Amino acid sequence: MKALITGASSGLGREFAYILSNMGYDLILVARRKGRLESIKKGLKTNVKIIPMDLASTFNCVKIHDMVKDENIDILINNAGFGMLGEFYMTKLEREMDMIDLNIKCVHTLTKLFINDMMKRNSGYILNVASSAAFSPGPLMATYYATKAYVYNLTMAISEELKKSKSNVYVGCLCPGPVDTEFNKVAKVEFSMPSKQASYVANYAIKKMLKRKKVIIPGNNIKMVHILQKLLPLKIMLPMVYEVQKGKVKE
Repeated sequence: MKALITGASSGLGREFAYILSNMGYDLILVARRKGRLESIKKGLKTNVKIIPMDLASTFNCVKIHDMVKDENIDILINNAGFGMLGEFYMTKLEREMDMIDLNIKCVHTLTKLFINDMMKRNSGYILNVASSAAFSPGPLMATYYATKAYVYNLTMAISEELKKSKSNVYVGCLCPGPVDTEFNKVAKVEFSMPSKQASYVANYAIKKMLKRKKVIIPGNNIKMVHILQKLLPLKIMLPMVYEVQKGKVKE
């Protein structure tokens, strides 16, 4: 059994690695920071290959697949991504393009390439890490919310296609609320809602993935928020989201 995890150098990616290694999976860990990957590798129980690579490049995503396509990957976890807080007219375009490349193009490319391998074997799991941000527009984090909505909607569409074709391949979407990871530091935000521990979210996600749950939402609070998002019209919800986002700004 073998799993490939992107964004594996910290946070959820690191926790996914520990859990799957404890379950007996050999691992391929991908992230930019080689030193971090080497440090994590030392604490894992199974065979581990590390690939230091920036996945904000479609070329590199294709290269990763070419490197491992003959290894029969059983689980792909598309976890790499980042966010950024700020009014749309003020945020840096270059940084937003990097975010779109990593949060959208990387997930799209790896899902596309690996699902073809899995379809040939009629087995395999792909877990795309989105966010509770996927469920609504996000004033003050407009680009990030939009990228996660793409991941969520793409995953749901693929999942329905697999269902109709009676395939044994699984594609699901993890949509957590605040998680205690380096995301907060990179995005320069503070959450008013308590953050879940990354270990809890990763454990919950793996359990639900193996039970073939399509949308995985850890925590009752976030599940209730999701229900409200479905019920409230945008003209009411958008000002509420704005105020929530505004409260994240670090003083």
